[in-house]
Amino acid sequence: MSVTEPSATPASAVPPASGRVKSWRLLAANPLTVAAAVALAVVVLAAVLAPWIAPYGVNQIDVANALTPPSPSHWFGTDELGRDVLSRVLLAGSTSLTIAVTAVAIALVLGLVLGVVAGYRGGWVDAALMRVVDVMFAFPVLLLALAIIAIFQPGMVTTIIAIGVVYTPIFARVARASTLSLRTSAFVQVSRTMGTPAPVILVRHVLPNIGGPIVVQTSLSLAFAILSEAALSFLGLGIQPPAPSWGGMLFTAQGFLAQAWWMSVFPGAAIFVTALAFNLLGDGLRDGLDPRQRTLIEARQGERRRRKSLVDPAPTTQENPR
Repeated sequence: MSVTEPSATPASAVPPASGRVKSWRLLAANPLTVAAAVALAVVVLAAVLAPWIAPYGVNQIDVANALTPPSPSHWFGTDELGRDVLSRVLLAGSTSLTIAVTAVAIALVLGLVLGVVAGYRGGWVDAALMRVVDVMFAFPVLLLALAIIAIFQPGMVTTIIAIGVVYTPIFARVARASTLSLRTSAFVQVSRTMGTPAPVILVRHVLPNIGGPIVVQTSLSLAFAILSEAALSFLGLGIQPPAPSWGGMLFTAQGFLAQAWWMSVFPGAAIFVTALAFNLLGDGLRDGLDPRQRTLIEARQGERRRRKSLVDPAPTTQENPR
């Protein structure tokens, strides 16, 4: 009596993975994206817990231990007033992330409104709104932020407003381009024919379908917002002393580069790691969320697997003769 082995399920019977599953697989398979996410998680956790894990007060002065190099009692050393650099880096991270997240949130909301309305309505509305955006794009980011801060008093609120305003045109451009491609789609045309109000169409159909590019741009803008805040604080137009900020710490450290390298290295490293992690995460999100990028990556992976199978064919199993 012969035993019939169950036949394997044909490949065509296996349901293909959905776009969301493919996106998560690509993100998890990208080591740079995973490393960036882990680094950002550490930075955010340290910033949130900074008031409790900082070993010293942010402005706790100890002149007797001024300019002390890194040691077990002061892991990142001390500055010219004997303040613990580690404590200031941690608390400055909380300030920098708060400014970056709030400013990008403002830019996201304003940019989405301008871009979606301009792309959906078209005509003179699109032309008028985009001319405003073009005027804002004509100025360098830092120069426009300096102009806004010059009108008001330097400080945390002014820095948030300045960064939020200068990054609004970027989100407006991205939202407009995505909305233009959706305006003529079948589901939008059907909703218009059925008499669905424009706000309902935008919220129900347009916004969910432009989420991918917006998420990617948000991650990239957070990186540039961190750099912008540091630059403004370095120039003395952002966070004002004695409140700690990474840019302000770099400004103070420039007078002690020869005798206290740690004053500049640690806040500079915090800026570098945070901005780089946001950039790498943005690149990974772009590859995972953009269908075209996802298709290209899958095609390259399939080509590599095909070449590997040709170079190293699977060993054949020989039956033992009876």
